[in-house]
Amino acid sequence: MNRFLLVARLRRSPAAIASPRLEHGLLVVTTAALAGGGVAHFLDATGLADLFWGLGTVSAFVPAVGWVLVALRRGHAGVDLIAVLALGGTLAVGEYLAGTLIALMLATGRTLEEAAQRRASHDLHSLLAHAPRSARRRTDDDVVGVPLGEVAAGDALVVGPGEVVPVDGRVESAEAVLDESVLTGEPLQATRHRGEVARSGAVNAGGAFDLRATATEQDSTYAGIVRLAQQAGAESAPVVRLADRYAAWFLPLALATAALAWLVSGSPVRAVAVLVVATPCPLLLAAPVAVVSGLSRASRRGVVVRDGGALENLGRARTLLLDKTGTLTVGRPCVLDVVAAPGRVPAEVLRTAASLDRFSPHVLAQAIVDTARTRGLELSEPTEVTEEPGRGARGVVDGHRVFIGRDDDAQARPAWAKAVDNRALLDGATVTWLAVDEHLTGAVLLRDPLRRDAPHAVRRLRDAGIGRLVMLTGDRAATAQEVAAVLGLDGVRAELAPADKVAAVRDERRHAVTVMVGDGVNDAPALAAADIGVAMGARGSTASSEAADIVLTTDRVDRLADAVVIAQRSRRIAVQSALGGMLLSLAAMAAAALGLIQPAVGALLQEGIDVAVILDALRALRAGRAEQVVLAPATEALVHRFAAEHDDLQDVLQAVRAAADRLSGVPEPSALASVEEAHRLLTERLLPHEYAEEHQLYPALAPVLGGPESTATMSRAHTEIGRLSRRIAIHLQLAHANGGLASEQLDDLRSCLYGLNTVLRLHFAQEEESYFSLAP
Repeated sequence: MNRFLLVARLRRSPAAIASPRLEHGLLVVTTAALAGGGVAHFLDATGLADLFWGLGTVSAFVPAVGWVLVALRRGHAGVDLIAVLALGGTLAVGEYLAGTLIALMLATGRTLEEAAQRRASHDLHSLLAHAPRSARRRTDDDVVGVPLGEVAAGDALVVGPGEVVPVDGRVESAEAVLDESVLTGEPLQATRHRGEVARSGAVNAGGAFDLRATATEQDSTYAGIVRLAQQAGAESAPVVRLADRYAAWFLPLALATAALAWLVSGSPVRAVAVLVVATPCPLLLAAPVAVVSGLSRASRRGVVVRDGGALENLGRARTLLLDKTGTLTVGRPCVLDVVAAPGRVPAEVLRTAASLDRFSPHVLAQAIVDTARTRGLELSEPTEVTEEPGRGARGVVDGHRVFIGRDDDAQARPAWAKAVDNRALLDGATVTWLAVDEHLTGAVLLRDPLRRDAPHAVRRLRDAGIGRLVMLTGDRAATAQEVAAVLGLDGVRAELAPADKVAAVRDERRHAVTVMVGDGVNDAPALAAADIGVAMGARGSTASSEAADIVLTTDRVDRLADAVVIAQRSRRIAVQSALGGMLLSLAAMAAAALGLIQPAVGALLQEGIDVAVILDALRALRAGRAEQVVLAPATEALVHRFAAEHDDLQDVLQAVRAAADRLSGVPEPSALASVEEAHRLLTERLLPHEYAEEHQLYPALAPVLGGPESTATMSRAHTEIGRLSRRIAIHLQLAHANGGLASEQLDDLRSCLYGLNTVLRLHFAQEEESYFSLAP
């Protein structure tokens, strides 16, 4: 029986691909011949039965000869030759029933392979079918449809309900509700507000919105993904080439066994029986079916793999090199902390700074404004705004002269401001100072934070067998070392130029199969130099995506761990299926050579072996145990809710830290007010959040994580948070009874506040890494 259709299609060889009509016609003819012969045999019309079965055998013999000739012209003599010999042998020895069964196997096998490939590659074909072909462009007084190739950057477009976003652009309406599942694999809809990026390929799940194109069709996100998908297949997978090598020795082995059986027994029927069961289809089917299934499985997780070779290589990788910015970190500055001068409140500092910065295009200004809006602060309308490039912005907010930006007069700063400088140095943060009416009133610390899923991704990559993880970055060594220490990486190479990254990749490749992960234009040479290049395609550059073998279409680095697990499992399943099937075929050959299996029985037996191998290889479509757990929708909604609350509670953590700072040295009268404000925030906002986590989130996660014990450590942190909060409340009761804070209270109260701040930050980080990273 022949099983090369799947392999041939993956190799895109037109000469080797039979017409679907021929396959279907062959299936109809052979089925009819077998049934007609069976009826005739039942009616004791033996001659008519042999006629039916003989015609069925001939109907397959003729196209099989054609397939052999095509293969020989291409320099290959595969198992098609065994099929032709088996069909010819049954005709020669008069085993017409066996010949018809072989013919039916040939037809049903091809149909089954087509169905297997269609199922395995369904997601990739859907990706291609989803590609937009036209856009609606807004003119002065009308909206007209234009071919997608005519859209230029800067064009004003309209995206209607249910339409696919044609090119990358920025939303110009108030908001756009998008279904990005085809890009990210995540089912939840995303809301993009005015000025935010909408990527091509997303579907408009809301009302019509205006889009300002920022890229042409070819330079847009979806076109890059489609180019990768068009190249996807198993043609270069080493495991498939391995199958070809085994087939090369199996063919002469089968012919020699058949000849020996004939020579020893003198019965040509035994030789025909050996040929019938001799096809190495299990080996040749298992590899491509498992690889294509793995490609499909990866695409469902938001991972587009260029070809089967990249997937197979990823399964053998042992060294992983990662860029820092945009790969391990978020890739943009975020507010780390807001510090207020004595007598000021951090929330007011942030509100004033964001009000002045609300119309600034500067990346730091955008981070400040986004944080203020996330925390629900109401921004004022600034006036008389001017900006000094490289220095900051000035303007009037609520009747006060406000400045935000750099403050170069470090010597004249008060003690609290010098403490901010020291903390910025230790945290690797940038400081933006706020002055109101020429007085320094606060500071905003910003830095590019770690991705929430980065620690979880590193742990899963270790579990998957990646033995060496190294960071390659152009950033400063001190900043890079801190990130590496938090993640537990094996090495750091900092302050690298693109050429240095390429050299580092080549150095690592000498020792093991090496993966390089990056997102920027400067990473493209290193991605191309690695055994497997992986691009963060959700927000990364087009250049890096074009140079990569794998693109993560969702903005999560832990999807790389999914891809590694899928690659390893696909390869393992391919080998298991192939070896199991081959052992069965070899056993059947031995039995046929000894005369224990007749040709007709052997044909049925081989059909069963091949069906079993295909179905076993299709296991690669299913999720493995080592893949990321999938949360129930209700649990996922809880995770998203509490993750959003973490963002909203950052000002509470800042208030606790600020209250502790006020107690340092000689406390000012405002210190007690700061502690009271921190306690109010704890009581009204943070403690209810922790209570809800304990009684809603943790019980929902426990079944997924393995039981209640999996959240016991986090529950203990809740207990400690409550204990420290009650201790602070007792200090406040004593202070109110005594008319102020007593000196003997200061050390313990300060210790409680700093301790609570530390516990909260660690607890938040642990929840975000271990729990919140589970949700897409």
